[in-house]
Amino acid sequence: MAAAPFLTTAGTLLTSTPAEAATIDAGQFTLATRSSNSYGEFADLTAGLAGKLTKVDATAVIADTNRTAIHLASAPNTAKAFQTGFAWDSGDQAVTYWTPQGITTSADAYGNGLYPDGGTNKVVLVSWYFDDATATDKGTRLTFVDYSNASAPTYRHVLLVEPVMTSTGEYSFDPIRKHAGGIMWYGNLLYVVDTFKGLRVFDLNTLFQVATAETEVCGLHTDGSYYGYGYKYVLPQSHAYDNTGTYLRYTAIGLDRASTPDSLVVSEYSYAGVVDYSDKSFIGNGTKIETPKVVRWDLDYTDRKLRSLTSTEAVTISQQKIQGVVSRGSKHYLSVSDGETAKGTLRTFTSGSDTTTAVCDLAIGCEDLSYHSSGASGWAFSESVIWNATEYDGTRYVYAVHADGS
Repeated sequence: MAAAPFLTTAGTLLTSTPAEAATIDAGQFTLATRSSNSYGEFADLTAGLAGKLTKVDATAVIADTNRTAIHLASAPNTAKAFQTGFAWDSGDQAVTYWTPQGITTSADAYGNGLYPDGGTNKVVLVSWYFDDATATDKGTRLTFVDYSNASAPTYRHVLLVEPVMTSTGEYSFDPIRKHAGGIMWYGNLLYVVDTFKGLRVFDLNTLFQVATAETEVCGLHTDGSYYGYGYKYVLPQSHAYDNTGTYLRYTAIGLDRASTPDSLVVSEYSYAGVVDYSDKSFIGNGTKIETPKVVRWDLDYTDRKLRSLTSTEAVTISQQKIQGVVSRGSKHYLSVSDGETAKGTLRTFTSGSDTTTAVCDLAIGCEDLSYHSSGASGWAFSESVIWNATEYDGTRYVYAVHADGS
């Protein structure tokens, strides 16, 4: 059952009144497809790297985990309606310069919940961004969690990179210095939000194994070897979708397998219910709608790319601090945070409705969401669940709650 609005530790309502929702013109939100960067076609750059490095796919990384997560027997701190979950090892709990953000699972990748198609792996993916002003920005990393044995999950971190050419014409790659607030896995493709610009896409069939001795080097080094800041594997970008219409803050992303066709939704973060577009890095036509939004694009299941570059649905939602979004047709779920000491909440609303309602409490520091249907025959729970990841060091959890809040 839906919970009533709750008090923060400071004694103020997280949402003083139910947030209002309104349908707006979806056609104003458009993207442009891009298969290259300033160095050339992504495919050509990746082929060049393949001539220098050992190419692997995601199944090889999943089979090569090197860290052990901690099984959660009960809900983390303030979360309710708990189904399953884990905490990171002591090192990743304590690290202050890497912060977890996005989450997706193999139940997004394929309808039966298993990876690869026809395989047996149950997998959770989590994105982290680097945040240390005193050190070289190492960009974004992706964690592959083997959750096939929920009582003893294991994992490995991989560095996300963009393929480039050096000044001398050698194939190389650079770190991707982005927030990576939301991720979505669809078939072999991983979608990562680029806050100011749109979506970056990565092909999980193409990763590279690199040398690990140099922890402060990314790409081709003077010794002739390739490094990824000490990580064993790097995942190069393969495509991009750039925002061309009304400004949109690409904060979080979620897959909707209940829509026809499948689709993705993007949500926006705002501190006080007004989206900040002041950063000069935003791209688009300059039009601004400052109320937070949820915007949908249709997907093509045959190649896992966008079916159309024009949005098919857009709604404004007067809700502050939205950290994650997933949808099931016309029903939308939002994760809403409230700082380092107060619980988050899972809220829902229906397209065309006037308000949102609370579903259940989430853990402190709630971030991205991922929907896991009970219809995922290969990896199913007794009822549908929604996965969430939390960000603050010392209390970092990845867990699933019942989608109906029961």
